[in-house]
Amino acid sequence: MSPLSCKFTADGMTIDVEIYQLEGAVGWVLELAEADGSSTVWEELFPTDQAAWEEFEQGVREIGLIALLDADEDEDGPPTLH
Repeated sequence: MSPLSCKFTADGMTIDVEIYQLEGAVGWVLELAEADGSSTVWEELFPTDQAAWEEFEQGVREIGLIALLDADEDEDGPPTLH
């Protein structure tokens, strides 16, 4: 688990930003976990935990947290799995 993982609040909601490495994998996973148990996970692995954090920050700046969580429903959003 990256030390960059944290709780994050924006747009009136709080989520867990989880940045971690899977055992045996090369790269870092970016996952946004909501209080209701649902999560958004980027399909691509990031070369560093910092790169994953920057992707998250950029998404929040550009489209907002709520839209970022729903981006998998929009073809223009980041590729995600649930």
